[in-house]
Amino acid sequence: MKWKSPYLVEPHEKLRLAHRETSGLSNSPFVSKSGVHTPETAAPVLVKHRDRLAKLQEVLYASQTHSVLIVLQGMDTAGKDGTISHIFSGINPQGCDVASFKVPTPLEARHDFLWRVHEKTPPRGQIVIFNRSHYEDVLSPRVHKLIDGKTVKTRLDQINAFEESLHDNGTLILKFFLHISHDEQTRRLQARIDDPEKHWKLSDADFKERQFWPQYQDAYEEAISRTSRKHAPWFVIPANHKWYRNLAISEILVEGMKSLKLEYPKPTMDASKIKL
Repeated sequence: MKWKSPYLVEPHEKLRLAHRETSGLSNSPFVSKSGVHTPETAAPVLVKHRDRLAKLQEVLYASQTHSVLIVLQGMDTAGKDGTISHIFSGINPQGCDVASFKVPTPLEARHDFLWRVHEKTPPRGQIVIFNRSHYEDVLSPRVHKLIDGKTVKTRLDQINAFEESLHDNGTLILKFFLHISHDEQTRRLQARIDDPEKHWKLSDADFKERQFWPQYQDAYEEAISRTSRKHAPWFVIPANHKWYRNLAISEILVEGMKSLKLEYPKPTMDASKIKL
């Protein structure tokens, strides 16, 4: 599929996150074409996207010819959980699953880093969302100098091969980096601190990792640049505004699933001859 999205990272493009918007409003296809510029005007558009996704997912489930893998990555508080809850609320739970990859268990650490990932990939007819993904085994170890530059490049090459294999076997892969500014992360963390009902979301890691912001930006730039391919594109989504993030991602998902040209399977019996 030939993407026209302004958020696409072209294959072999040298990504610079500092040159990508975190707001999106000044160069927004929604604002310029549809006049959507507030959460209120965005709400009905998102409803249409969700309805379309629900219908596409039904055909995906029925046809059993393709699967969909959605990768969500971003700095802490970027909105991965919110993206899932707002965009996929209308999806049939039978046809959608969420997987997450954190610190490897002792058993997982004894295998290659993709060992634990493959069993979580979607079978035909299913959508699987990776809320943090196989890229975690490149990003954090690189930032904390647990692996060297050669190992980083080797793992990124292995990810390319892994994703190409999934694509060749009928999986649509769409990868999203939720791009927020450092100031926006500050506001979101402070909002959690100020609201006792949000304290359960806080962890020491949020604040420890925050000091490595520049190193994570560098790590993401290399990982995205080296693994955004035609068969597995990356999209850098302006995510400072949650409503805008949801619109941008849901539109790409609809377009991606439409490109599969899904059809219901042929019936196994002639329903016109059934008389109850």
